[in-house]
Amino acid sequence: MTISTVVTMRKTLIALGLAASVVAAQAPAGATTGIHWGPVESTNGRAAADVWITPFKAETFVVYGKLRDRAPAHCAYIRARFHYTGGGTGWSRAKTTCSTASFKLSSDGRIKRADVKVCLSKGRTTSRCYTEKITPEIIAGWPQ
Repeated sequence: MTISTVVTMRKTLIALGLAASVVAAQAPAGATTGIHWGPVESTNGRAAADVWITPFKAETFVVYGKLRDRAPAHCAYIRARFHYTGGGTGWSRAKTTCSTASFKLSSDGRIKRADVKVCLSKGRTTSRCYTEKITPEIIAGWPQ
């Protein structure tokens, strides 16, 4: 694959809101490569996460990266909902920060989809939430 082909495919992904690339990254223990999904932001952009994921083939799927808060009166919140290959769903623990912090959200087994939710948070209330759906089919079409 030529560089111009990769650039064209990346521009297409960006236009579709799927800016991402597959690269080596500092993945959690046990994972050698991470897939850079890209930014996921609350609907007003004041809470933002730079999201990396492990391969879907892994026994435990991990969503990790940096969470940033850019709202003076709120904090940033992230949580993942995992759709398991054997059926059923489960939520990760939520991570909240009022500045910038690393996060790591893990599944309890193999999954077929992850929904990553980024919101503003104040106390026990969340608002301006945006959920990004991550599936292996989307990743399969990315340039390698």
